Amino acid sequence: MEKTTGLTHLIKSTGYSLKGLKSAFKNEAAFRHEVSLACLLIPLAFWLASNKIELILMIGSVLLVLVAELLNSAIEAVVDRIGTEHHELSGRAKDQGSAAVFIALVIVVITWGGILFL
Repeated sequence: MEKTTGLTHLIKSTGYSLKGLKSAFKNEAAFRHEVSLACLLIPLAFWLASNKIELILMIGSVLLVLVAELLNSAIEAVVDRIGTEHHELSGRAKDQGSAAVFIALVIVVITWGGILFL
């Protein structure tokens, strides 16, 4: 297989990324919920932020949740692909992926709470 570079690589990479977003939206309920939350919070950030830094922090914290959820979903898919039987390491991987999403949600609460109420 020939390695692509330059514009061809950028186009193919973008296609793979969009395919991943579409797959996550189709197959992952948690991702759909978080996208719905992002669709609410991101426009709200434009209204509530007092300056550009606050806006960037508010939007960035919301996007971080989506990143964490995508990585968590990828971990879960790989673990499920390997086998359905319970294994301590599989459970640990899934739990730690879930913990990453939880921490990202805490970052949203801290960021938004700090900007809006402190």
